[in-house]
Amino acid sequence: MHYDIIRTADMIKYDITTLANGLTVIANRDKASQMAAVNLLYKVGARNEQPHRTGLAHLFEHLMFRGTHLVPDFDTPVQMACGENNAFTNNDYTDFHITLPKENIETAFWLESDRMTGLNLSEEACQIEKRVVIEEFRQRYLNQPYGDMNMLLRKMVYKVHPYRWATIGMSPDHIEKASIEEIHDFYHRFYHPSNAILSVSGDIPSEEVFQMADKWFGVIEDHKFSPIAIPKEPRQEQARRVEVERDVPATNITIAFHMGDRLSKDFFLGDITSDLLAGGDSARLYDRLIKQRGLFASVNAYISGDVDEGMFIFTCQLLPTTTEEQAEMAIWQEIEDLKQGNISDYELEKVKNKFEANTLFGELNVMNKAMNLGYYSMIGDLPLINREVEIYRSLTKEDIAQFSEKIFCKENSSTLIYRAKSK
Repeated sequence: MHYDIIRTADMIKYDITTLANGLTVIANRDKASQMAAVNLLYKVGARNEQPHRTGLAHLFEHLMFRGTHLVPDFDTPVQMACGENNAFTNNDYTDFHITLPKENIETAFWLESDRMTGLNLSEEACQIEKRVVIEEFRQRYLNQPYGDMNMLLRKMVYKVHPYRWATIGMSPDHIEKASIEEIHDFYHRFYHPSNAILSVSGDIPSEEVFQMADKWFGVIEDHKFSPIAIPKEPRQEQARRVEVERDVPATNITIAFHMGDRLSKDFFLGDITSDLLAGGDSARLYDRLIKQRGLFASVNAYISGDVDEGMFIFTCQLLPTTTEEQAEMAIWQEIEDLKQGNISDYELEKVKNKFEANTLFGELNVMNKAMNLGYYSMIGDLPLINREVEIYRSLTKEDIAQFSEKIFCKENSSTLIYRAKSK
């Protein structure tokens, strides 16, 4: 069979084709590995849910391991093929991955194609997994110290975009009350070939990968659904603030700022700025605010990394001797220092070197490559996988100062005071 193949000659070499039913297939040949990785990414996450019925994407991560009508126990065939498998869900997509010896790779194709169409969605199976997810919600988010902090932050930062709820959902009630019809509709709407990306890394010729993909997935009929429009979050014009009191050991303060989407220059500037601030014990937040000034038990800065416009987040846990006013002032002083461009050449070069080293190290692992190939294809710029080091290398102190001036302003801030109850 003939495949329309697009080839690349970059650092991570890959070939890509699309099956007749819309499934995207990406192959990377790694001759140095005896293992192969098969990654199946579905373009569905919490952002694709409706406000009245959240948590379904996460529920399906669980359901996909419940077994199918043909294979009641998914894990056993993987283990018999000497493989390992896992999955995760976030706001933007759901990812399933299997690593196994390259000689057994067809087992992964068989299993993944089977659960794309034959998932056991009986009333009993759904009820079992609904109870598991509801218990996870209660244990991790409602009964855990600081468990609802991320939920409170999202609700404050986002007003219309579905990022306003976490992957687990808004409430356990949303899962508990999900009907069997709603669950079946979600499966048929999102779990089909044209909404999926199959990426493979291992010592297997691309043509063989495409042939196996066609054999196992090519016969699956696609479902055409009109996409649900995702509302764009309006520009924040005024500072927001939420204060709560909880039974936790120490007060935590979080300040979040809206920033650009995954393909914007803001993303790379936000990422390198967060590393500059909090990329290890020698980074400036730890060095200045913990080692030198003794203000916090912990401090961090990071970006949410979402596909749509995301968040840049500062968070700190206060020591008993630090007041909330001191803590907020210390964070804003560090922000002001960035705006002034007070960044040494050594600091910036260290962060860039670390990013490049981590990228190169990640390319040694077949699973990392398979997952990244799927991810970059999903965000709409697969060649970016080979351009990011160059982009980070090009960023300057002036770029970071301008980014900080634009993003870290009071009217774009959302502050969460998560206060420990007075003893």
